[in-house]
Amino acid sequence: MLTKTQAIVLHAIKYGETRLIVDMFTKVFGRQAFIVSIPKTPKGKVKKQFFQPLTILEIETDIRPRQQLQKLHDVRLAAPFASIPFEPDKLAISLFVAEFLYYALRSEQRNELLYEYLENSIVWLDGQQTSFANFHLVFLLRLTRFLGFYPNLDDYKDGDYFDLRESVFMPVPPVHRDFLHPEEAQKVQLMMRMDFPTMHLFRMSHQERNRLLEVSLKYYRLHLPDFPEMKSIEVLQALYQ
Repeated sequence: MLTKTQAIVLHAIKYGETRLIVDMFTKVFGRQAFIVSIPKTPKGKVKKQFFQPLTILEIETDIRPRQQLQKLHDVRLAAPFASIPFEPDKLAISLFVAEFLYYALRSEQRNELLYEYLENSIVWLDGQQTSFANFHLVFLLRLTRFLGFYPNLDDYKDGDYFDLRESVFMPVPPVHRDFLHPEEAQKVQLMMRMDFPTMHLFRMSHQERNRLLEVSLKYYRLHLPDFPEMKSIEVLQALYQ
């Protein structure tokens, strides 16, 4: 049965001369991979530009559970970008977020609250003119709420350590090495309490921002199996020097 759903592009790779394999996170079906034909004529309805990272689409498809690659019956832009592809800083952030989600949502099933969080975050970034330097950090930390390892911030007390394995704040360090000392634990809990409109109030140096990104990725690797090193992180870390 044909179903319409919104979808966010995570990754696309060329397959032959005129086709793409596109991974998307859809609102109705969760993570899915599609085989997409791109017409050679510029007048074709389906455009290669539709499948740039984090593009928000409305698609029509008939999902066949036993097929690895699904087919698109219709596709159009649901929320055309106004700035992300055209501003280097936003483009670098978007490429990092897309690569991150490509790995983090490998087996994610239907989750409409998660989809809404992703779409709203992307739309916010696209529409923001200033004060988005901490976007990727707040995005990663708040995403843990949907993936099952968001810590209880009510347990935090000044001077606590943060156990990265158990996702808990504690007054003494754990016996293993995967923890944050009180100074960094305080920064993490503060960033987790912030949202996109308020995050500009938290001022960080270039080194502090990169350290928090390093900690965030380590946190994900401890909780998501086989989470790899990311290719786009070097470009992101070079921002705002």
